[in-house]
Amino acid sequence: MIEQLSDEEAARQERHRKRIEQMQRSKRRQMLCRKFGPPAAGVILVLFFVLWAAGTFRRPVESNKNDAGQQASVKEETGNLVGENVRGRQEGKELLKADIFFKKKAAGAFLKAKALPETSAALEALEELCSHKTYGAITTENTLKLQDTLASGKEFFSKHAVLIDLDSKSILAQKDYKERINPASMTKILTVLVAAEHLEDVDDLDDTLTITLDITDYGFRHKCSSAGFDKDETVTVRDLFYGTVLPSGADAAVGLATYVAGDQEAFVELMNEKLEELGLSETSHFTNCVGVFDEDHYSTVYDIAMILQAAVDNELCREFLSAHIYTTSKTQQHPEGIELSNWFLRRIEDQDSGGEVLYAKTGYVEQSGSCAASYAEGKNGKGYVCVTVNANSPWRCIYDHSGLYKQFTGV
Repeated sequence: MIEQLSDEEAARQERHRKRIEQMQRSKRRQMLCRKFGPPAAGVILVLFFVLWAAGTFRRPVESNKNDAGQQASVKEETGNLVGENVRGRQEGKELLKADIFFKKKAAGAFLKAKALPETSAALEALEELCSHKTYGAITTENTLKLQDTLASGKEFFSKHAVLIDLDSKSILAQKDYKERINPASMTKILTVLVAAEHLEDVDDLDDTLTITLDITDYGFRHKCSSAGFDKDETVTVRDLFYGTVLPSGADAAVGLATYVAGDQEAFVELMNEKLEELGLSETSHFTNCVGVFDEDHYSTVYDIAMILQAAVDNELCREFLSAHIYTTSKTQQHPEGIELSNWFLRRIEDQDSGGEVLYAKTGYVEQSGSCAASYAEGKNGKGYVCVTVNANSPWRCIYDHSGLYKQFTGV
């Protein structure tokens, strides 16, 4: 039995090591992308201009023989360059050498200042630059600036809000949607998104983590909600995901961060890199994976809406954000498991919202009041994202979401 446990622990450590290596490779690619992406684009433009100018102003030759000789020379040089490119692609580390040689010939001194690295990682980074899906929405002349009451006459409580039509990518209604707010536990939307993206495969959901005192103590010190895990309890990664979303457990969120990156600090770096990837780094910055208040932990309701869209595009995140009830795996500390529930989803389904709210994550800190981010499908078949901040009770937060959906879903 002891040998079996040792083997399982060794296997877990090996999977964790591979995951950290994968994370580091991803981080290096992102750094290369940020460093060399713009210079590479500049090189291409300069190269195009140089080649165009050379073709336009080339002096005519005196004879067809000389012209043919020059054409043969050009073909020979081009063939050499193509050959170098093919060999470079086959040899991995030599991937960019032919391109660099060609660009040096054409662009001269420009490349001396902005040379590309001679590694395949650079090409991977540039490919990654073009592969990320971007999110956005714009105001139109029809965008409603929300006041203290809705069209129905019902009071609107939240101080910050945004409602987005995902089909048209237009902002239907807003209230101080670009002002800085503390996202509270809506932070955990990004937590589960980053964690989901760093899993090697779905089998990792059955991997386990032993809850440490540091993990439980973080939430206790900051008076956070908890999933209910105990020190020395061994839980699955799946339990951590559900525990992060449904009861908004700080213990689950910190445990998830520890599983993915080794500690919360390293994981928060990944979160901020994801914000940069989504184009939100100028208006959002996170210092923890839980949503604990900090002056340097901030976002906007618009940015949270973009983060929720990215999470909804992730299959694993959809599973966790849509769950109403979940029971954790049985452990020595909890022989029957722990029953978790998404209070917001279970309550808003009783409201007349003009459709169905499918995904949601709530939050609360004193500085932001009751807040929530949700995704709904209207009876008109369209998708919507709503984010509200600073209602003065959880129920009023629900009323704001259901009222906005009802008013704008076209039914």
